[in-house]
Amino acid sequence: MIVTPALAQANNGNWQTAHRWAGMLAGAYRVRVTADWDGGEADLLIALHARRSAGAVAAWRAAQAQRPLVLVLTGTDLYGDIAVDAAAQRSLALADRLVVLNELGPRALPPEHRAKARVLLQSCSSRHPLARATRHLRALMVGHLRDEKAPRTWFQAARLLQARDDILLDHVGMALDPALGAEARALAEECPRYRWLGGLPHEATRRRIQAAHVLVHASRVEGGAHVVIEALRSGTPVLASHIDGNLGLLGTDYRGTFPLGDAHALAALLRQARDEPAMLPGLRAQGDLRAPLFDPARESEALLGLLAELLTHCRPTGAHS
Repeated sequence: MIVTPALAQANNGNWQTAHRWAGMLAGAYRVRVTADWDGGEADLLIALHARRSAGAVAAWRAAQAQRPLVLVLTGTDLYGDIAVDAAAQRSLALADRLVVLNELGPRALPPEHRAKARVLLQSCSSRHPLARATRHLRALMVGHLRDEKAPRTWFQAARLLQARDDILLDHVGMALDPALGAEARALAEECPRYRWLGGLPHEATRRRIQAAHVLVHASRVEGGAHVVIEALRSGTPVLASHIDGNLGLLGTDYRGTFPLGDAHALAALLRQARDEPAMLPGLRAQGDLRAPLFDPARESEALLGLLAELLTHCRPTGAHS
């Protein structure tokens, strides 16, 4: 059973992970995806989100003391909730395995829980870049308008680049925060080269990633952003905030990062991307080296291996109760 606090209608990262994993497991297991554990029979529970699935985690452990529990940690878990929220901390203790979605994730865990951590990188299909214009640079940010995605860094960078008619800035994402939506609309009127496209279907978004010269990912908090993976698997260079959730996908030596919240540094990188012909090919070369890590066959093998390990040994020695 997979418990996720967001189902299909949310179409967010939690749902995408749950849906993809259900497909990967379907050949070997009977899989059910639900928003909560209702007491139904299952041999193993996968729960996404330490705080928001804390009720399901506690109920499962109370009723199924000897059956395995895998907890998948989101960015808000790793870089927020587990430091301050008692329910999230209890979920860590109850789980047999803690899955993190970027290579640096384990170091955010309390030392006493790191032995339970497993890095499981998410995946997507590989695509070829689409034809890109040479008369301008098209930069794309993909992320719903909410504080965690730091859209105001993107807004301010657009203002700093107003004089550059050869740098175009597109933004895909729904206004989950109405105030940020109002800011995006006002910015589009103020800066003609900034376009807020609103929420788009997944396929349309992927094609825009393929066609962009560069993807910008300015987030404050990330567990392992799927949009960064989609860019890497499409041959699109990335400019990203210098946080563990991004570096754990791009690599700690990745050269296309900027300090969190620093719109001036982001604008400078975008100017450099347009003005220095070697910059984007260099970033793409770094990304191409990382791209095989996000192959679906690799993710499927890791997921199936984790479940086989737990189901073979039932509750592992040293699991907390």
